[in-house]
Amino acid sequence: MTEPKIKNMEEFAAVSGISRPTLSKYFNDPSSVRRSTRTRIESALEKFDYQPNFYAMNQNRRLTKNIGIVIPYMADPFFAEIARNVENLVLDAGYRPILLGSHGDPEQEIENLENLRVIKPAGVLLAPLGRVSDPDRLSAFCADVPTVLFDANIENVGEAFVGSDNMQSIGLMVDYLCETGEPPAFFEMKSPSNPNALKRRSAYVYAMERLGHAPLLLQAPGEGWDFEDIGFQEGSRVISERNLPSDTILCSNDRLAIGFLSAAYQLGLRVGSGAESALRVAGHDDHPFSRYTCPTLTTIAQDYEAIARKSAQTLFGMIESNARPVSRIETVFDGNLVRRGSA
Repeated sequence: MTEPKIKNMEEFAAVSGISRPTLSKYFNDPSSVRRSTRTRIESALEKFDYQPNFYAMNQNRRLTKNIGIVIPYMADPFFAEIARNVENLVLDAGYRPILLGSHGDPEQEIENLENLRVIKPAGVLLAPLGRVSDPDRLSAFCADVPTVLFDANIENVGEAFVGSDNMQSIGLMVDYLCETGEPPAFFEMKSPSNPNALKRRSAYVYAMERLGHAPLLLQAPGEGWDFEDIGFQEGSRVISERNLPSDTILCSNDRLAIGFLSAAYQLGLRVGSGAESALRVAGHDDHPFSRYTCPTLTTIAQDYEAIARKSAQTLFGMIESNARPVSRIETVFDGNLVRRGSA
């Protein structure tokens, strides 16, 4: 008995048991999938006598000069700054940027990508939400559209990731704080949205143990992206209860640190590096507002320009060569210590 005639790739995916994204990668570039997967696909092609319509595929792949840029929050100055750098590079390269924000909502993140799919973009630069993102649906999109992730990494999603080396940057800050005062406690969200936060927690623990200190974790309840409010509420509680294990607080990101600084001020505690100060507070990211807090915030500056440039150049290379890398590319940049008044 002959197998039924397969009409399209969706039917072929169903009968072969091979996912549609994997098939798309294979038909775009057979060398982009594992040898064992390639063997399975080629056996299924022979078994079901399926011949993909490459003319139709090429028609579908006719691309515009549009490049999508998707970030978690349009209103967040941190993401606005890195998106501005990316947008300028896209314009300089002769493409048209389309900037979209996901509002911290994983469904909105997917809707943004599906809306981009409709206009057949040349590629997408994506700063994903992270832990709350839907990795399977992101992978399905990335199989069809060349995509480079930046800021937050999700394993095996997209052709490349570009971001900061959290192990290096947190280690640099811990070293500085230990050299200049008490070893820091680490102030973070217990269930952070962004995967960078989990990497920073691990980097802090490693750096403290490397220096012979016991890690001290202060974990704030709360979820989502209202970091300043979470930092303020939990900061107010631990300060009021006199429950701080150290007079030095390293916050997982600058937005938490801004909330913590506000809590300290409201409760009459002086923050700074002088003998008259009760607390030292530091952050991470060099958020645009960190230079205007009171006192100004000691932090780690991410190299916005380098991250934006590498992300864009990686995507442009894929578009212009009409080829995807055989293996996923990950590039991280060192952070720089910015010493200000808070620590």
